[in-house]
Amino acid sequence: MSARARAASQGSLEEPDDEVVPYSDDETDEELQSEDDLDRSEDQLPEPEIGPPGWSIRANDREYCNQPQFKKKVFLCIKKSRYSGNAIKTYKYNFFTFLPLNLYEQFKRAANLYFLCLLILQIIPQISTLPWYTTLVPLVLVLGITAIKDLVDDLARHRMDKEINNRRCDVLLNGRFVETRWMNLQVGDVVRLKKNDFIPADILLLSSSNPNSLCYVETAELDGETNLKFKMGLKVTDERLQEEDQLARFNALILCEEPNNRLDKFVGTMIWDSQSYPLDLDNMLLRGCKIRNTDVCHGLVIFAGNDTKIMRNGGKTRFKRTRIDKLMNYMVYTIFVLLVLLCAGLAIGHTYWYESIGSKAWYLYDGLNYSSSYRGFLSFWGYIIILNTMVPISLYVSVEVIRLGQSKFINWDLQMYYADKDTPAKARTTTLNEQLGQIEYIFSDKTGTLTQNIMAFKKNNINPKIWNKYADKKFQFEDHFLVSCIRSKKDPQILEFFKLLSLCHTVMVEQKGDELVYQAASPDEGALVTAACNFGFVFLSRTQDTITIMEMDHEETYEMLALLDFNSDRKRMSIIRESFSFSSSLPVCQSLSPVSHSCVCLCVVRFPDETAENIGYSCQLLTDDMKIHYGEDVNVQLRNRQTQRRNDPQGRNKKLKELFFTEPGKNALVITGGWLNEILYEKKKKRRRLRLKKLRKRHTNSSNPPDSSQPVDDWEKEKRQEDFVDMACECSAVICCRVTPKQKANVVSLVKRCKKAVTLSIGDGANDVNMIKTADIGVGISGQEGMQAVMSSDYAFAQFRYLERLLLVHGRWSYIRMCKFLRYFFYKNFAFTLVHFWFSFFNGFSSQTAYEDWFIALYNVCYSSLPVLLVGLLDQDVNDKISLRCPKLYLPGQQGSLFNYKNFFISLFHGIFTSLMTFFIPYGAFLQTMGQDGEAPSDYQSFAVVAASSLIITVNLQISLNTSYWTFVNFFAVLGSIAIYFGVMFDIHSAGIHVIFPTTFTFTGAASNALRQPYLWLTIILTVGICLLPVICIQFLYQTIWPSVGDKVQRNRKKYELEDEEDERKKKKQPAFQRGGRSRRSAYAFSHSRGYADLIASGRSIRQRPRVRPDYMRTVTRF
Repeated sequence: MSARARAASQGSLEEPDDEVVPYSDDETDEELQSEDDLDRSEDQLPEPEIGPPGWSIRANDREYCNQPQFKKKVFLCIKKSRYSGNAIKTYKYNFFTFLPLNLYEQFKRAANLYFLCLLILQIIPQISTLPWYTTLVPLVLVLGITAIKDLVDDLARHRMDKEINNRRCDVLLNGRFVETRWMNLQVGDVVRLKKNDFIPADILLLSSSNPNSLCYVETAELDGETNLKFKMGLKVTDERLQEEDQLARFNALILCEEPNNRLDKFVGTMIWDSQSYPLDLDNMLLRGCKIRNTDVCHGLVIFAGNDTKIMRNGGKTRFKRTRIDKLMNYMVYTIFVLLVLLCAGLAIGHTYWYESIGSKAWYLYDGLNYSSSYRGFLSFWGYIIILNTMVPISLYVSVEVIRLGQSKFINWDLQMYYADKDTPAKARTTTLNEQLGQIEYIFSDKTGTLTQNIMAFKKNNINPKIWNKYADKKFQFEDHFLVSCIRSKKDPQILEFFKLLSLCHTVMVEQKGDELVYQAASPDEGALVTAACNFGFVFLSRTQDTITIMEMDHEETYEMLALLDFNSDRKRMSIIRESFSFSSSLPVCQSLSPVSHSCVCLCVVRFPDETAENIGYSCQLLTDDMKIHYGEDVNVQLRNRQTQRRNDPQGRNKKLKELFFTEPGKNALVITGGWLNEILYEKKKKRRRLRLKKLRKRHTNSSNPPDSSQPVDDWEKEKRQEDFVDMACECSAVICCRVTPKQKANVVSLVKRCKKAVTLSIGDGANDVNMIKTADIGVGISGQEGMQAVMSSDYAFAQFRYLERLLLVHGRWSYIRMCKFLRYFFYKNFAFTLVHFWFSFFNGFSSQTAYEDWFIALYNVCYSSLPVLLVGLLDQDVNDKISLRCPKLYLPGQQGSLFNYKNFFISLFHGIFTSLMTFFIPYGAFLQTMGQDGEAPSDYQSFAVVAASSLIITVNLQISLNTSYWTFVNFFAVLGSIAIYFGVMFDIHSAGIHVIFPTTFTFTGAASNALRQPYLWLTIILTVGICLLPVICIQFLYQTIWPSVGDKVQRNRKKYELEDEEDERKKKKQPAFQRGGRSRRSAYAFSHSRGYADLIASGRSIRQRPRVRPDYMRTVTRF
């Protein structure tokens, strides 16, 4: 690793043991009690409360779990069993609770509650200034659409729960196995599982059809790995619990840990016939796994339903909201405050106007002897109703429609469709699309997500020649000279090399007809053994102490003296075998000592050092010019910063701004889970609280300075975590290896809290679910690896490479569209509503509307909604290829520069300007005006028609100026909205409809009378021109003098498109290395898990090998 610069450690610290890292903060009561006893013996801390009795199960006894000591209080005096049933429930509503709960949740939104109150006000005759239906219809529409969407989502959850709960398995009842549904299983039941069955609960393996009750399981649902893992039943249960009647008499008592989310640990004891037998994780079959290569197995249900480890690992489901959602709510609150201030000012104005003018004008007497202050009070509520469109209820409906459309575009994107597995991209939520355009930090699982971990034998180096130097693009090994060397048998080193590959492994072999099937604990071993087989060294069988291989044309059996399994410390595996002909010149073998006529040979297969780093280099997260810092280096830096803060008198009042890495160049962090706990001081909750109390006590009673390695209180702990985040942000990449699911979620939560940043997590297994739920956006990799991550994610697709398109194309487009939609929506509603405000100065602040009632009701529904909806759905500044080519276009989303309070107030002042022009230009035109027929068209109804017509044309042409991507649909929507306005207006102003509904349609003939005057058409054109001309000038100046990144890219759009076309013509199609057919995937070489060495050495899994070999094994050396 000469080219990789490693930062020098600044202190000799004992590295924490990753093997004993606590899996999460989900502790059992027994552990907490033992820890409390230990700390209390040192510090005499108060005694904690004693928890409930431990977890105990009696086999074949369902009533045992219903005893009073196993009951827990639910509500008041109501109690139920501590043991969960096996049915799972992920849905929110049922038939009776849907309507009340959904309405309750919807009215928790401030806007919906506001409009409900507004509807109640409109029913009161004294203050009603608008018909009640102008609010009721939009409110019912909003509630109905949202309720239907929630109902569809919840029905999907119902179907999924029903499908899982109704799966079948065999359970032992009344002395015989009967088929039952999963949801009917209970703790203490004995179940029978068959090959390819999913495991319905966390089960203690009792026996199986394999030797020594060995059972192979696939854990794809848990960790995204498709390689097989083995589980083993106890010897006593294997010998005594094979038959149905034996299982029926089984009455053992199981004492074990309480339900928790530790996938790597289980501790328990089985008491049977006055004998105790220890239990561990190797005896457990976890829910979500799948039985493989085992015909039949029997087990005892220990944890069921929500108590199972996979359900406990799901984490808390969080209601996720986008930044724009939160900002939009604050803006709605701001608008509401402005509305109240405006209405209060207008109410005060009406009070003074009535005292000075209204009460003295006999023609204004209304027969009501109200005081001026009371009239002002009624006027306040009247203006609340009139100006309610400043808080537009249709905004929420439009946002939901746009998000639904954007989600469909993600689902329909063929460039994110994986044909090999027939897996399209899937937007599993419709509320987070624009957040995809604001991601600042990405947290990715390594194995199976960032890498595919599919191993292929590509090249080899033998003393020290590199063979197959020019491997082809499909990673096929074709080196004819190497083949000829093996055939000739002239080079012993080459023969020893491939012999080593066929011997030094823990692969299990199974013969299916004339075919050998290798079951490897990792894809590394599978690739190496398969390569040796293809070169003529075929691994045939193994026993407890021998390995049999076919060397070219003859069979050899080697005695295996010892097998040293792979672990994370040695990063290699090795075997010690007895050899009668051995060449000590082979670099990977060493002669240890002669034994009579033979020697002992040590065969070593070494796995790469710093495997997490190798993944980083292969994925280009790490580069050769980076300086890599490790856990001990980070811990020293944080201790120094903590000491510096303690020594500074103002340390608690100021933030230290010095950089952690002052040397020039790029930096990277590689930290293990053990160091992460030390750095962040993330111990278990109760243990941490007790330890901090102990440290504070020692610091108070001692004159010695506190230990700089540990924080003395919660404030120092929080600062230590903030320092770690600041240090990580100075690095180009951070890799955390051997971390637990809880630690993954903690790191995500830490960055969210300290940086107030938008985060995205992506993973493929159940161990990533907590991280996926914690992040602002959760992405699951779907396909062959199981569906736990996908079911908890917000977005899912089959390949990690699709993440680029999801963010840079769909995310950026969604953000731009939503920002443009919101800016315009606020503008058009301010322009529409504030005309009432200007009109109030000329009507005595009497709460009279400036428009006709039906125009007010249809403005946001028919006249101005479609063009802005299409912009929110279809608009794009550049195409997808340029979006991928120019990542700088993503920066405005990260900075939140397209929609913030600055843009909000720009929209506000733009709306004020438009409303001023819309009111005062027609008002000035109507003063001292004479029509062609000699009549003055200066009545209120004609003014309302002209003002409304000017407004509709202005706002629809304004959205045209903001449209970047024109289609026929956009063109039709703009002209169609204007045409719909005039068509509807002439209809509701006609005499025919007035005859049918005389009290509802009162503007009879107003449109035809006003719009036949050319003078008024010129007024409309003048109003529209003055409203749009400043906007055109400002846009021109900005794009010319202060162009944004997007403007610069658009200028060169043609050049980029031509370059892309040229590249496509020159580029040869190269098949990508993608997820293909089913293959074994594992984190074996990247974790601290062990392989099959103990199992092989024990001889418990070895069957008697067949004596007759198929003919093809004798001819395998033919190439």
